[in-house]
Amino acid sequence: MTKVLVIEDEEVIRESILDILSEGEFIPIGAENGSIGVQLAKELRPDLILCDVRMPELDGYEVLRALRSDPVTAPIPFVFLTADTSENFFHQEQLLGANGYLAKPFTTASLLEAIATHLRK
Repeated sequence: MTKVLVIEDEEVIRESILDILSEGEFIPIGAENGSIGVQLAKELRPDLILCDVRMPELDGYEVLRALRSDPVTAPIPFVFLTADTSENFFHQEQLLGANGYLAKPFTTASLLEAIATHLRK
């Protein structure tokens, strides 16, 4: 089964995503902040990471930077979850090597479609 790590500080959003994933063919893993997310990514080596951008401690950009600098976690597909769709966000996302983004709010269908798309690449 496919392991998906969800790094999201807002508990309601994180738990909603984890519930959706657990109903599918996924092993959902939740992290309430970037520091825990980086640690879990290194320990559990998920098949895909969904990560919020704006979080305390380590924000999404710092999480991506940390994961891309480690040869163990660098190849894991990484998708930002964000309400920010500004040009600056897209520039940062591309510079840091994210595989994509999913704009908040999103539907269950768009979440599952984004996961499927990035697992195929």
